[in-house]
Amino acid sequence: MITDTEIKVKGVQILAQYLGDIEMERFIALIQREPFDYTQWRQDMDTDDSLEAISRKAMNLRNRQANHTQPPTPHNPQP
Repeated sequence: MITDTEIKVKGVQILAQYLGDIEMERFIALIQREPFDYTQWRQDMDTDDSLEAISRKAMNLRNRQANHTQPPTPHNPQP
């Protein structure tokens, strides 16, 4: 069994290899910033999809979740 630190290092290496440094950092920021059920998303994902298709699905899911916010009202103003 490997340590948590080793898992993080390998994860970052894999993300950087497949996404590049900038997109890797964006991916990590997205995961940390927004509520995200990785397990559910992964179960719904078609494993034969390309990395681009997977990314597109994740962005579409994110956009759908963002669009379900309540519209601004006098009691619920948006910032």
